[in-house]
Amino acid sequence: MPPLTESSGAPLAVSPVLDVVVPVHDEEADLEQCVRRLHAHLATLPFSHRITIAENASTDGTVAVAHRLAAELPGVVVRIETEPGRGRALNRAWAASDAAVLVYMDVDLSTDLNALLPLVAPLISGHSDLAIGTRLAGSSRVVRGAKREFISRSYNLLLRGTLATHVSDAQCGFKAIRADVAARLLPLVEDTGWFFDTELLVLAERAGLRIAEVPVDWVDDPDSRVHIVSTAKADLAGIVRMWRAFTTGRLPVADLRAQIGRGPLVDPDLDGVPAGLVGQLVRFAAIGVVSTLAYLALFVALRHGMDPQPANFVALAVTAVANTAANRRITFGVRGRGGAATAQFQGLFVFALGLALTSGTLAGLNSWDPHAHRLVELGFLVAANLAATLLRFVLFRAWVFRSRAPHEHRPLPATLADLRPAVLADTAR
Repeated sequence: MPPLTESSGAPLAVSPVLDVVVPVHDEEADLEQCVRRLHAHLATLPFSHRITIAENASTDGTVAVAHRLAAELPGVVVRIETEPGRGRALNRAWAASDAAVLVYMDVDLSTDLNALLPLVAPLISGHSDLAIGTRLAGSSRVVRGAKREFISRSYNLLLRGTLATHVSDAQCGFKAIRADVAARLLPLVEDTGWFFDTELLVLAERAGLRIAEVPVDWVDDPDSRVHIVSTAKADLAGIVRMWRAFTTGRLPVADLRAQIGRGPLVDPDLDGVPAGLVGQLVRFAAIGVVSTLAYLALFVALRHGMDPQPANFVALAVTAVANTAANRRITFGVRGRGGAATAQFQGLFVFALGLALTSGTLAGLNSWDPHAHRLVELGFLVAANLAATLLRFVLFRAWVFRSRAPHEHRPLPATLADLRPAVLADTAR
């Protein structure tokens, strides 16, 4: 990490509940009015707080204004990064914070500050893990030009189609996250610019976290520093990078989901119908059809130069390895290389059972009719392969790729759990 400096006004005696980070780059003109408005609004909330000005490589008088504000206003801190990049500044400011809830907002304060309390309340209560402001909800009130409206909606539609995200507004500059969740996600976020928000939210969704959406009143800043063309190119590059990371298993999504994701609401075996069974059956059946066709084609090709038993062994072995790999990723949603070798080893055992079933069928047919026609032979093999496929699904689901035991509802971190009685006392006064 490059060197940075910090300065502040009167420091807080204890860690604050909220740390509101305002990333700035060449914002000399807007910084003072933003921080003073924000400081006054935070004083009306029943939580201890800090404002962190995350300055990154400004070339105007932003640094001087930031230091002056920190000297005048209690609870204002300045972090100076020597490298540019809003995402980098925000990532490092959040990672270094000791607050329980981390907030981010743009310096132009386009979002009405009255949405701040609804933004952080779901996190403080433990109801949600992240919270975002959305300009695209039905009750949101937004003032901006047609071009930016079109770009915003198009971008969010693109995200849904490529990264399967369900958040309505990924890039509204008004977000909050619980500190314990941020500690797990921030090291995995690679983007240092404007795609930072999207990357964080997509990771959170894939990890099974709850994201609260707060409709906001938002007025477009005509002097926005966002360069649409360059930002769009960077966003597209970020989407492609994340898509590759998910498809190759480079991101440990399954581990994140197991460790910090929210567990199922009910026992997966409630009423005798395991959670996700129908979807898994559909995906497994589709893979099974492809595997069976590949197996039969390979068996027929090998049968011209081999006896039935060795041809059956080779065809079943080749397709079994591919079948295990496909079911691991597609049917049961296991990503990454971890456990792949073990799964293949267990899959070989399942293969051995399938081999015994199909080989036994061939042996029985040969004993019953040594001169059976090839079509009869194929018919018996199809029936035996279907039985082996059913057995494979049962063993895959119950043994090879069985889900971890559903974890109980995660308790609040100590800082948040201890906070609620104090908040209730403050609001009662």
